[in-house]
Amino acid sequence: MFLKKAKQTLPQSYNAQTEKPVLKCSICNGEQVAGFKNLHTGAFREIMLIRTSADLQQFKDTYDITEITKEY
Repeated sequence: MFLKKAKQTLPQSYNAQTEKPVLKCSICNGEQVAGFKNLHTGAFREIMLIRTSADLQQFKDTYDITEITKEY
């Protein structure tokens, strides 16, 4: 009846030629979502919610990212 949700695993790769890492930030409530933006279509692929600096560091380490841009 009450089943535990399976822990989601992050996809392990992204195409650097067609996508760039982006941190979408809300100006209303400060919520931040890390993901990848397609350079050709502008579509955003959401990966994870960022609550702390440790979450952001985990995202960067997982995808071997040194620089991430913010969009509002």
